[in-house]
Amino acid sequence: MTRIAVIHATILSHQPIAEAFQRLWPEATTTNLTDDSLGTDLAASSDPNENIFSRIASLANYAAGCGAQGILFSCSGFGTAIDVAKRDLDIPVLKPDEAMIDDALSSGKRIAGLATFLPTISSLRTQLELAAARRNLSPRIQLTYVPGALKALQSGQVQEHDALTLQAAKELSGYDVLVLAQFSMARAYTAISRVTDRPVLTSPHSAVSRLRSLYVDD
Repeated sequence: MTRIAVIHATILSHQPIAEAFQRLWPEATTTNLTDDSLGTDLAASSDPNENIFSRIASLANYAAGCGAQGILFSCSGFGTAIDVAKRDLDIPVLKPDEAMIDDALSSGKRIAGLATFLPTISSLRTQLELAAARRNLSPRIQLTYVPGALKALQSGQVQEHDALTLQAAKELSGYDVLVLAQFSMARAYTAISRVTDRPVLTSPHSAVSRLRSLYVDD
């Protein structure tokens, strides 16, 4: 049985990824590591600093040392730190939005995205642009921050989080595909899918599908 370690910066991402594994790859064994100070520290520094790079690497090495056969980071905004950490490991290490970005680039030239954690905007744009360059693509990228939504979710105001995210989605136009940039936003997928005729992608679904494809031959 394949053992996947999921590394989180918030407990809010536990449920979405657990549901994705249950739906898409229930045979996998998952373990969870959480450092809920990472998000606060990243927000304070805007970009990952040396301390955050070191902590991301330590978490990845710890997961590998515990016998993980693959690692999935659920914490958006740490892409560059994860890229550095994965260099020293000989098991698959997946960034939270890596698979979703590939799916988005395959879905159209106009990519819209919503994020409730502000540092995710710059990280996602960088990752999209790098992935597009590797494929010789030049997509139009429109990323929107949804203020107040994450704070509402952290305070247990789930309906307010979903309503703010849904309203932000309704205000978007002129896109071929919409990405929900954080694991914690996957809960709004169904409501948003009802108000758009374009594909809506979530990072948990894309990530688990990608991981499964690395280990399971259908």
